[in-house]
Amino acid sequence: MTNRELLYVKTIADEKNITAAAKKLYVAQPSLSQALQRLEEQLGTPLFKRTTGGLLPTYAGERYYHMACQVLKIYENFEIEISDINNLKTGRIHAGITNHLGALLLPQTMKRFRQICPFVEVNVTEETTAVLEKRLLTGELDFVVMHAPAQVQETRIRYEVLQRDPFVVVLPPDHPLIARARVTEQAPYPILDIRLLQDQPMIRLSPEQRIRQVTDAVLKRAGIRQVRTVMTLKNHTTAQLLAAQGIGVTMVPLEYSRLTVERSTPVLLSIEERYKAWWELCIATTDENFLSRADQLFIRCMKECIAG
Repeated sequence: MTNRELLYVKTIADEKNITAAAKKLYVAQPSLSQALQRLEEQLGTPLFKRTTGGLLPTYAGERYYHMACQVLKIYENFEIEISDINNLKTGRIHAGITNHLGALLLPQTMKRFRQICPFVEVNVTEETTAVLEKRLLTGELDFVVMHAPAQVQETRIRYEVLQRDPFVVVLPPDHPLIARARVTEQAPYPILDIRLLQDQPMIRLSPEQRIRQVTDAVLKRAGIRQVRTVMTLKNHTTAQLLAAQGIGVTMVPLEYSRLTVERSTPVLLSIEERYKAWWELCIATTDENFLSRADQLFIRCMKECIAG
């Protein structure tokens, strides 16, 4: 069993198609088919079955695929170690980050990192937190920049908290609840009791998004069980613009509120500490994944940018 055979089977399983896999591997399709046939003959069992949805792994194929992912990760970790030996004259980082965090953090971090490591390639996967966590666990990503879950369910992932970002309530300038908020020196904006949002029309993000999960938890702590939802969408900027126009009330992280295009100016209100309306920016890693010197340096650059 060679490194090339492992990569062949993994790519065929990922692509579900010999032709597409051959194109991705830069090999001729007949050569790839013959290599797969030879491997199946050596193993004495088929690794794939043809279906209307493409080539799908048999049970043996699934076991081979999982083994191939693990072995290829070992190969990759070895290449990273060699990069360390070469004093970062070459190397590759596989990092994950959510879309909006990428817009906030990557420009400054990459500028600082490139000044130190101009020859290290940085591959960034931008996805939802759920997808990024899965790819971290399979070894596809070295580390992930994300917001930590309110309740940790996957014990193999370690979350190093870097910064806490409070959530704010977004309202139109003429909303009557603004007058009921109280001004304090402890909060950046007047504080609104979340219980007053009972029966208010709400603009909410999709359930799989961490912003939605945090806001749902805040509403639950405030005793609001039935939420009057007028819209559900995925873009927090759109939600803020709609809230500014009086379509409904929404909640977003304070840092994200600063990305809003100011076509109209919403009013932002803070939330009482007891409702735990915040999320925590973190670096997610696992014990199985090797963090190279380049990885560690990239993380250090990001921490410095966050610290200002």
